[in-house]
Amino acid sequence: MAAVTHPLHSLTVTFKTPNLSSYRFTPLPRLTISATSTSNKHISGRRLTAAVIGGGPAGSSAAEALASGGVETYLFERSPNGAKPCGGAIPLCMLDEFSIPPDLIDRKVTHMKIISPSNLTVDFGKTLKSHEYISMLRREVLDSYLRSRAESKGVTLLKALVTKLDVPTSPNQPYIIHYTVNNRIKYLPVDVVIGADGANSRVAKSIHAGDYACAIAFQERIKLPDDKMQYYENLAEMYVGNDVSPDFYAWVFPKCDHVAVGTGTVCSKQNIKLYQQGIRSRVFPKIAGGKVIKVEAHPIPEHPRPVRVRGRVALVGDAAGYVTKCSGEGIYFAAKSGRMCGEAIVKASEGGQRMIGESDLKREYLKQWDSKYITTFRFLDLLQHVFYGSNAAREALVELCGDEYVQRMTFESYLYKKLAQGNGWEDFKMVSTTIGSLIRCKIVGKEMESFDPNVLAKFV
Repeated sequence: MAAVTHPLHSLTVTFKTPNLSSYRFTPLPRLTISATSTSNKHISGRRLTAAVIGGGPAGSSAAEALASGGVETYLFERSPNGAKPCGGAIPLCMLDEFSIPPDLIDRKVTHMKIISPSNLTVDFGKTLKSHEYISMLRREVLDSYLRSRAESKGVTLLKALVTKLDVPTSPNQPYIIHYTVNNRIKYLPVDVVIGADGANSRVAKSIHAGDYACAIAFQERIKLPDDKMQYYENLAEMYVGNDVSPDFYAWVFPKCDHVAVGTGTVCSKQNIKLYQQGIRSRVFPKIAGGKVIKVEAHPIPEHPRPVRVRGRVALVGDAAGYVTKCSGEGIYFAAKSGRMCGEAIVKASEGGQRMIGESDLKREYLKQWDSKYITTFRFLDLLQHVFYGSNAAREALVELCGDEYVQRMTFESYLYKKLAQGNGWEDFKMVSTTIGSLIRCKIVGKEMESFDPNVLAKFV
């Protein structure tokens, strides 16, 4: 395998270049490159070569960071015109952190309602400040923009299906990417691979990264009459109840000229269409007369994979399992993990001048990611277990969401992706209110007893 020649030297396929004239891409901050290991061999006569499999927010962000830092980078995306079924909400901090142009945003949500099984409705946006909102966009628009920006930084975009990854048997051999273009099989040898190819990651399977539980998300895009679309101009809704999902929530999120109506579940995937009918029934008066313009379904990971780095391969985004419980948020964490992984490779390779190894990826990427976000993922896992297990618990959740302090802490943490600074007395009252709601619903003892005490201890 080490003797395989570079297949792109003879590549004759013509690819359509995206029109970038309407955007002014903001450069990434200059990376500070410093050696972290003197044992890595210097690469002579070329740069470190990386393949990023998957062109969503995770893959595009990783590729952009790699190319900006001096690494020769190839980005594979099999369906550039495809769209992942996704609520499409991104936090406010992502707009600045990832330089997202305002015209990509379909709607600025300033009002959010959460509706209980008994149809108790709480306005969950009362504490948003005048400049704060939740951005709603379409994934096909965001993904296309991020890929085009990566190309503008020197990334080679290959519109191709990756069919296989050959893993080397010695440290000095390359990984071999098998892919098809126009029904022709081609090969690409690379030094490093980033798997950003979603929940059913082929890269993860190739490195035996282990399995994880997946939810299924089902969503219909519905074009509404103008008067009904006006209702959702800046409003998003979340519904909870056994009729819409046994372990998650259902949603109505506004887009440019339609709404996305969907739901998800882990424990009862075979009944997903039944739950979709449930959310349609709950919102029927608000969407009556609407026309379904697209139906989408997609797996969503429920927890990080057992293995996220092996050899010179790293997993990011959904492929790594970076979707939060309780909220189901994944776009920000996908883009963030991709960028962190790309920057880690640039740092460890000293700007693409040295070979890297598994220890570099674990130290510069995995350790940094876990120290920053693993507590958040565990805490939201706890919340989902407590509040999504029964209709009684969901009633308690909605009741709790009516508290303005709870709302402020929730939105500050979500919008800015950092732990909100609370008030000690208010925190005590919030905990007391939570326990009171759970006791009234007669589920606190049952749910806490069934939860893993080792995980619960991390938050006590």
